[in-house]
Amino acid sequence: MVQHTSYILQQTKKTMSSSSTTQPSNPQARGADLQDLHCYTETNGVITTTMFDVPGYRVVRVLGAVYGLTVRSRNWAMGTGMVLKSVIGGELTGFTTLLYSARNDAIGRIVAETQGRGGNAIIAMRFESGDLGGFCQVCAYGTAAIVEKIDPGVEEHPQLAETAR
Repeated sequence: MVQHTSYILQQTKKTMSSSSTTQPSNPQARGADLQDLHCYTETNGVITTTMFDVPGYRVVRVLGAVYGLTVRSRNWAMGTGMVLKSVIGGELTGFTTLLYSARNDAIGRIVAETQGRGGNAIIAMRFESGDLGGFCQVCAYGTAAIVEKIDPGVEEHPQLAETAR
């Protein structure tokens, strides 16, 4: 399973120790508990973006499409709990956790494929998910690329800063 970024953990620790009157929308900026960071994914220095470019970088070489697939099944206890919860109402946290885990694995697979091709970025990244007869399927896909900074004086992108050291 893909691990949490040390950058996010460092930022979380900083924000947890500071007192702020505003409440940003992202959990690490709100000072959320470290257990809430299951929704952030370590990409081992690979920039991932849903945009067609990376601000401050230029695409040097396109390495082609990359795909990461995973299929998960629910256990009977989770299925029973979801039926009961749907009657009562509220978030189906077991299913949410399952989807986060599947998403993280799919990202991990496209990151590994990108690195295997010598890339350091995935541009135009997208997700698709679906139900396959009681199974949850998640696909992450995008374009693997090699990018480089346009202006070396600009602060490094957080995902690449870890690999530059």
